[in-house]
Amino acid sequence: MKAEKIRGVDSGDLQRQIQDAQEQLFRLRFQMGMGQMEGLKKYRILKKDRARLMTVLNEKRASGETIAAIPAPAAKPARGSKKSKG
Repeated sequence: MKAEKIRGVDSGDLQRQIQDAQEQLFRLRFQMGMGQMEGLKKYRILKKDRARLMTVLNEKRASGETIAAIPAPAAKPARGSKKSKG
């Protein structure tokens, strides 16, 4: 993805894209840790795209554009976290 194309995107959409890229990077790192090395090129490209997104978002912040915070997704309750009586 080119930086010029990214500059035309709304800051809220940029934040969502950064969050999506972060989740994809996590999944790819996990897969690579399990020995599935097919995603190495995709991982590198995704890291660079995420860096471009973050750079453009920081440029918008520096220019004085107001950036609304996106709420984090609600955490899922841990499995088996029942309180024991005793």
